[in-house]
Amino acid sequence: MPPSVTESNDKDILTLFRKEGGRETAFHRLVAKYQERLYWHIRKLLIDHQDTDDVLQNTFIKVWTGLENFREDSGLYTWLYRIATNEALTFLNNRKKRNLFLADPTKQLADSLEQDPYFNGDELQLKLQKALLTLPEKQRLVFNMKYFDEMKYEEMAEILETSVGALKASFHHAVKKIEKFVLED
Repeated sequence: MPPSVTESNDKDILTLFRKEGGRETAFHRLVAKYQERLYWHIRKLLIDHQDTDDVLQNTFIKVWTGLENFREDSGLYTWLYRIATNEALTFLNNRKKRNLFLADPTKQLADSLEQDPYFNGDELQLKLQKALLTLPEKQRLVFNMKYFDEMKYEEMAEILETSVGALKASFHHAVKKIEKFVLED
């Protein structure tokens, strides 16, 4: 079976990166190809545009410094998503530590979502986003990847380094909690 266009393009990017004088061009191609997808992946977790930009920048800094040692045990796409996910979760954990004695972080995120000039959803979409904010981080992450990014469980398992069964359970619990949240009111 021939490689997919994505795999082929990724291999070209990696080959160019390893070629003398090709690092910057290859990195610019990688950023152009994945920046928007990674932005929205991170944004669904962090909600805030500026926080997302910061985490995305940190993600690409880690990619730049680590790409030379990328062993291709997984796909480039998977590796990038893993880095972005870890950076977003680290950001959320650090924010929780800073806000330990402040107001409810879920309410703060919901408030920032309502005031976000980039959010243009209707009332039902806002309610869905608020429901997502009530989920534990892992369930929210799994729901976003499955529902919005339409990832297969196998891809998610590789990115999150967990079993397919655990992901299916997390998604199931997330859906039940979201249904309950949406129906209450």
